[in-house]
Amino acid sequence: QVHLVETGGGLVQAGGSLRLSCTASTRTFNRNNMNWFRQAPGKEREFVSAITWSGGVTTYADPVKGRFTISRDNAKNTVSLQMNSLKPEDTAVYYCAAASRWTMRSGDMDYWGNGTLVTVSS
Repeated sequence: QVHLVETGGGLVQAGGSLRLSCTASTRTFNRNNMNWFRQAPGKEREFVSAITWSGGVTTYADPVKGRFTISRDNAKNTVSLQMNSLKPEDTAVYYCAAASRWTMRSGDMDYWGNGTLVTVSS
């Protein structure tokens, strides 16, 4: 069992930055690929970014490419999402998720955090 806790959400003006963190409760985190998803009000949950267990490969959804950066520190059981040049359309609850497979499908995630709210004002 992996317990995930996201932190770092909040209110920011358009063009600003936020850094989200997700901390896992167990060192088995180091063997999991990690993902960030988001869900805006009235919309389905969507993939944002993923990183392999080693940190060697990352991928991003088109809407966030060039603005968001995912990273991880396995010594601290933490994965982070640096979000720059934020837009109002980035407003959503952001979730981290762990998967034993390399996949971007929400249905394939093994563990989820409870989410952290990011609100971007125009």
